[in-house]
Amino acid sequence: MESSSAASGGSTRREATRQKLYEAAVTLIAEQGFSATTVDEIAERAGVAKGTVYYNFASKSVLFEELLRHGVGLLTASLRDAAERTAREGGSKVDALDAMIRAGLVFIDRYPAFTQLYVAELWRTNRAWQSTLMVVRQQAVAVVEDVLREGVGNGEFSEEIDVPLTAAALVGMVLVAALDWKSFQPERSLDDVHAALSRLLQGRVSGCR
Repeated sequence: MESSSAASGGSTRREATRQKLYEAAVTLIAEQGFSATTVDEIAERAGVAKGTVYYNFASKSVLFEELLRHGVGLLTASLRDAAERTAREGGSKVDALDAMIRAGLVFIDRYPAFTQLYVAELWRTNRAWQSTLMVVRQQAVAVVEDVLREGVGNGEFSEEIDVPLTAAALVGMVLVAALDWKSFQPERSLDDVHAALSRLLQGRVSGCR
């Protein structure tokens, strides 16, 4: 039986390998599409043997499904961290939403290829991983929903706010605005884009008291 330190080392190496495969897959699929991307290409881009791909993932589809879980999981964690940090600092729920907008922009700035794939997949209905995508999407949106409900509960927001739809709209606003920024207005800074979205938030959400 492996010692705990050896087991931990093996787990760390496997996670590092999986991260290489995620990065290779997201780059290739963003460049040429899912169907056109082969396992051989993913392995070559990641710098591993083809067998290593199948050791970690049963198929290319499973790899992509896990890539979606991984990426949206990172986004969800960043949104949650922003909300919790704002709460610790004594900020309002609008402050928390504003911090989450910035966290979302930072994530997209760091992972533009993944964001492009994620948004594209949201519009597809014939993929094997559609149910998984809906689950992880809801996890991200639920973090925003929690902040909105807390704001309604403490009187900061109007009780008339449609929490699920507003949360989805805020997440969608960040995703679409950020993709437009990266694709068509790359000269803008992250601070500039955040300021524009922050003004929208202040006018639409905080104005609904």
